Amino acid sequence: MYTRKEKLIKQLTALVTVTLGGTTTFAGLCIWNGNENFYRDYVMPFTRRLDPETSHGLAVFAMKHCLIKKQLKPDAESLSTRLWNINFSNPVGLAAGFDKQAEAMQGLHRTGFGFVEIGSVTPKPQEGNPKPRVFRLEEDNAIINRYGFNSEGHEAVFNRVRQEKGKQERAVIGVNLGKNKVSAMEDVRDYVTGVEKFGAIADYLVINISSPNTPGLRGLQQKAELENLISCVLEARNKLGTAIMPPLLVKIAPDLSEAEKKDVASVILKDKCRVDGIIVCNTTTSRPSNLKSQCKDEIGGLSGQPLKDISTRCIRDFYRLTNGQIPIIGVGGIASGQDAYEKILAGASLVQLYTSFALQGPPVVRRIKRELDEILRSNGYQNVAEAIGKSSQGN
Repeated sequence: MYTRKEKLIKQLTALVTVTLGGTTTFAGLCIWNGNENFYRDYVMPFTRRLDPETSHGLAVFAMKHCLIKKQLKPDAESLSTRLWNINFSNPVGLAAGFDKQAEAMQGLHRTGFGFVEIGSVTPKPQEGNPKPRVFRLEEDNAIINRYGFNSEGHEAVFNRVRQEKGKQERAVIGVNLGKNKVSAMEDVRDYVTGVEKFGAIADYLVINISSPNTPGLRGLQQKAELENLISCVLEARNKLGTAIMPPLLVKIAPDLSEAEKKDVASVILKDKCRVDGIIVCNTTTSRPSNLKSQCKDEIGGLSGQPLKDISTRCIRDFYRLTNGQIPIIGVGGIASGQDAYEKILAGASLVQLYTSFALQGPPVVRRIKRELDEILRSNGYQNVAEAIGKSSQGN
């Protein structure tokens, strides 16, 4: 026989167990199903209590272990597009910088991204810059990072990409190539090595010469250096053979002057330097005067909402300077379907997210796609391709 006190304790214990179990189950289901309200009200406020790099690591872990339900509903037909002989179920991709080591490609594909860009990956492993190196600017919906190409190196990343490529259902995979901070090889050789290593397994390759966190890297955007670099990596890519030659893209900075933009455009339009696309743009070293966050003066690249208009103008400039002949992936400050639509109107064939995914979580991907589909149809466009460059034509 239990005493009255013992009965009460037992009942309370049972109540707490059931309540905690129910709460845990409910929370788990909301996370698994990608419930947008639950992420907004509970998950993301919790992650903001953590160090930004720790939070980033947890997000990669969640995607690596596929801790979110696969999108079962097919993407809207209006979002389907084809570029470089690749079919994209939707134009919304994940920018490089999130899945640096190619650990989470399957989970990101299940989340609903149309393509996933991994890296930047360097030939040899390197730790990157000292911590802390990531800073949230919550009041500005932005992030500053100075990771500095922290990479496990070509070999480790290659093995993961190769394994993912063997799966029946997988993302379109781009490999973003960087150079080692201190390298026995010349800068150009680092990129050529990357092309030779990943050319046979990447759906597309990116030459990243625009990160602000590796000393001297952005100097490769200067006309003579850029012409030499691109001609060398294209030669290496072409030697792979026509059966496996992946599209080659170059990623540029948003901080180029008008003259520098013209120089870049003139180089990539040359026959020997004719890349298959450009990614516009990387993070910015500029700091708009209206930033409110305490971390606004940290050294590094600024991404998120403050970059949105800068990026869109840069897309429009390069669409005009190349006469729409070089496909553009637009990235910078996309947090809604309207943001993505504006990038497409400016000249982007595809778009990428990073900061909004980090700050809002996986539900943002499906919301942006849903909004973009509605906006395209309401403006009379049957598909993404019909809208490309419409706001830039005639300018």
